[in-house]
Amino acid sequence: MADVPNDGSGHRARLRKRLIEGGPEALLDHELVEFLLRLSIKRRDTKALAKALIAEFGSFGALLSADPEALGHARAGKLGETTIAALMIAKASALRLLASDVRNRPVLSNWQALLDYLHADLAHQPIERVRVLHLDAKNVLIRDELVTEGSIDQAAVYVREIIRRAIDLHASSLILVHNHPSGDPSPSKADIQLTREISEAARPLGITVHDHLIIGAKGQSSLRSMGLI
Repeated sequence: MADVPNDGSGHRARLRKRLIEGGPEALLDHELVEFLLRLSIKRRDTKALAKALIAEFGSFGALLSADPEALGHARAGKLGETTIAALMIAKASALRLLASDVRNRPVLSNWQALLDYLHADLAHQPIERVRVLHLDAKNVLIRDELVTEGSIDQAAVYVREIIRRAIDLHASSLILVHNHPSGDPSPSKADIQLTREISEAARPLGITVHDHLIIGAKGQSSLRSMGLI
């Protein structure tokens, strides 16, 4: 069915043409959000709402990473379930695309694809999440597993549980990953100490900790490349 005509139909037609002819880079962040909102909001100025939502959440990435409850209580305007789902499916689709470049390939020789995937998933999360990537003997991903999540600045991680899970999955190596909601990916003393404890516990079992990656909105840090492992 054709779009319902309204006062913004000409503007949206121009956006649609730019997108189709120029690709994703042809639209600004708020224009992409405007289009997503238009899928469920038929008779409202979605341009103004898109700008207001990005401003409220802080960035395009933070908006798409926001949880449903936060979106439902946005000060910029009440969002219904269909609108929230449209925003969530945009991130889900992006993650699915990025994850496809990571699966079934040796992770260590495909490092940038891994960083792109992790940054898209974790950089704008409002709480700290800890994940462990379990790899087989060929460094192919067995499982990407969320271990724990915590408050805005910390999550509890237990060395024994990390090692037990690696044994259960027959992992030959691990990559530890967590995010810093502050945006600064610099490792803390606790991050460094935890990494060393896990590495020391894993080594006698023949399990290698390749790296500990810290993801933030301002970039990422590798404890391996920093000489901290």
